[in-house]
Amino acid sequence: MGEFSSTIEHRLDQAYKGLQEARTSGDDFLADTLTAEIEDLRRIAVDNGVSIEP
Repeated sequence: MGEFSSTIEHRLDQAYKGLQEARTSGDDFLADTLTAEIEDLRRIAVDNGVSIEP
């Protein structure tokens, strides 16, 4: 796995963890922001041929 793929996966992992924490604490703004970040990272991964788990 290349550095780019590792970085995308790491950032997605961090974003999903943050999203779970934001939802648990009721921070809707942060949850929306992290959801948008996840969507962007997934799009970047697909555009660059990086396979990610659904």
